[in-house]
Amino acid sequence: MWRSIASNALSFFVVAIFLAGGVLLWSQREFSAPGPLTEAICLQVDRGSNFSRVSKDLEERGAVSSGFLFRVGADYSDKTDELKAGSFLVSEGASMAEIVDIVTRGGASTCGTEVVYRIGVTRVSAEVRELDPTTQRFVEKAKFNPAEDEAPTEYKRVREQGDTRYRIALAEGVTSWQVVEELKALDVLEGSVDELPVEGSLAPDSYEVRPGTTRQAVISDMQARQQAIIDEAWANRVDGLPLESKDEMLTLASIIEKETGVAEERRLVASVFINRLNRGMRLQTDPTVIYGITRGQGALGRGLRQSELRRETPYNTYVIDGLPPTPIANPGRAAIMAAVDPEDSNYVFFVADGTGGHAFAETLDEHNRNVARWREIEAERAGQ
Repeated sequence: MWRSIASNALSFFVVAIFLAGGVLLWSQREFSAPGPLTEAICLQVDRGSNFSRVSKDLEERGAVSSGFLFRVGADYSDKTDELKAGSFLVSEGASMAEIVDIVTRGGASTCGTEVVYRIGVTRVSAEVRELDPTTQRFVEKAKFNPAEDEAPTEYKRVREQGDTRYRIALAEGVTSWQVVEELKALDVLEGSVDELPVEGSLAPDSYEVRPGTTRQAVISDMQARQQAIIDEAWANRVDGLPLESKDEMLTLASIIEKETGVAEERRLVASVFINRLNRGMRLQTDPTVIYGITRGQGALGRGLRQSELRRETPYNTYVIDGLPPTPIANPGRAAIMAAVDPEDSNYVFFVADGTGGHAFAETLDEHNRNVARWREIEAERAGQ
């Protein structure tokens, strides 16, 4: 009898082990298998939340087949204590394992609401936008000029949310004075700027910030990024350039930046100025003259006068030889790289062609024909 009981118990134990093993294998497959989501969602994890709350939210939204299994899997992966606050994009069909990785990986939120402060050459704007998880495209909710307009209700609302992201987008060609003035208008930042940054020392780029970030910290980040670009460009410059220093390279890059907004033209424009410098020709570029008048403190707002083109100043490249003494704006990476690797051309002239780009010429006669055509285009537009 005891032998029969022992035999049955052993059989039961073996079956139990077999079933447990099967359940474990099934659980592992289920945890790693594609999930039931039919379209992407934005998952918000509040500060102080836990995997129990997250799993309940995911189960209610149909992102996981079992909240219990999701919690067990997170615990088995030793990630229970690594939950991060934020708004996270959970893609269609994401597995439980992938979702655990998403909410524990850290870094910037990947969906939800963000405020983008755009510092441009002529104005600054604040844009409130939200990522649509289905299309993975941002939808604009509000837009205003923080330096001039009262903040709209939508902006005030998202400023009170803990998971709103903030980003400063600095455009190419903005002067250092403009950057400092526009940063003063952003209420997400604190503190003052110690001193006006050297012209050209700020990198046009996108910068993640948080409420309370100091303005000086943003400036320091911009300077560090620009210095890295400057060092890289100078180290990889082509031979034979009439540039004796990084400062001269940066000055030329700033002129290229102000002369064209067409990406494909940068190296051609660079070649014109390099050819002029090599031939001892004056650069004769309007943006430098304008900078000599405004010192980068806003737009001129009118055309240049003949008296200004004839007046001898350190920035009047119609009168002085070579480069002006400093950059005239903060050039982007592409303009800096164009300055050290220009197109191989014989062009020494260019003028607007009516399409947003320029017509280039090797001889004065050819250039004069291009100028005449541009005057015709201007006259046609004026008559419309």
